[in-house]
Amino acid sequence: MPLAGGELSAREREIAHLIVRAYIETGEPVGSRTISRMRYLSLSPATIRNVMADLADEGYLAQPHTSAGRIPTDKAFRSFAGSVTAKPLSAPERERIFSQMQSAESLEEQVTSASRILTEMTRNVGIAAALPSSSQELEHLELIGLSGNRVLMILATRDKMVRNRVVTLDRELPQDELTRLRNYVNVEFAGWTLEKARAELLRRIEEERAAYDAFLQHLTLLCNKGLLVADRDPQVEMDGASYLVGLDLHLTRERMRDLFRALEEKKRVVAMLDRFLESSAGQVGIQVGLEDAHPAMRELTLIGVTIDLPSGVRARVAVLGPMRMHYERVISAVHQIGRTFESLQTGGVS
Repeated sequence: MPLAGGELSAREREIAHLIVRAYIETGEPVGSRTISRMRYLSLSPATIRNVMADLADEGYLAQPHTSAGRIPTDKAFRSFAGSVTAKPLSAPERERIFSQMQSAESLEEQVTSASRILTEMTRNVGIAAALPSSSQELEHLELIGLSGNRVLMILATRDKMVRNRVVTLDRELPQDELTRLRNYVNVEFAGWTLEKARAELLRRIEEERAAYDAFLQHLTLLCNKGLLVADRDPQVEMDGASYLVGLDLHLTRERMRDLFRALEEKKRVVAMLDRFLESSAGQVGIQVGLEDAHPAMRELTLIGVTIDLPSGVRARVAVLGPMRMHYERVISAVHQIGRTFESLQTGGVS
């Protein structure tokens, strides 16, 4: 019988995990004979049946039909997922991931590449996100005059993030003046964090207010329009949502539409990543059953990792898919993508 408190014995855990593996491979209910045929398991079908009955009583197995085998429940998948030890990807796969992400010219492109690679490798939904912070360091500012008193502000930070913002001023600034302002900021503040650079710029403007010449006036105009203010909205990329269509999630058509609408909302996806991966910094986190995020996600699993980059950006990569997924493969892919993100930001080799 199961141990006190619902904890499984070593034998029960082994059989439960074997059933999960068999179910992942076939998608069919698993019978005692299937388990007994595994050569290294020297137990009779009768013993295995008794253990399976105990597992069912403890909520680890369900029996869809009277004469059929058993299928693992979310409780069994959680136990199994917690025991998985993923193997490193092959050298060619690691090199391919590094090459594809290294070819991206910005962090935004790396995020897009990461979600696509995760989908290609796991045949599930690949998710990647970059959550900016004010500790990012200025690489370069560009100011370009547009028609209608508008100015395009291009802010590049040293983590290879690039943000574009078009602002409208109450007067026209000629391009030569914009170039002068740009050069001043780049010379004075390149390498500073955006937060400190903006604070120092505002301090200088205030200090020199007595000599309030046109140059300071123009700097003030741009500061009031968000000069050196990072866009704090996260970048979220998701690829492979179509793979959810073919899953038997026991959802009505309307609930499936609700699921897709939820995944289209950036804030909801970020909230899901925040909730389930907040404590996974540097380590792969696994959440089996996501009904707390959305009722239609009850039979889905999220596997992901959080990477705090030296620039202050927090990156998250994850795979969303059915409980019946190849956990070792997904964990290995997520871990490698996370390591690649980190190595590209520090100039190392993954």
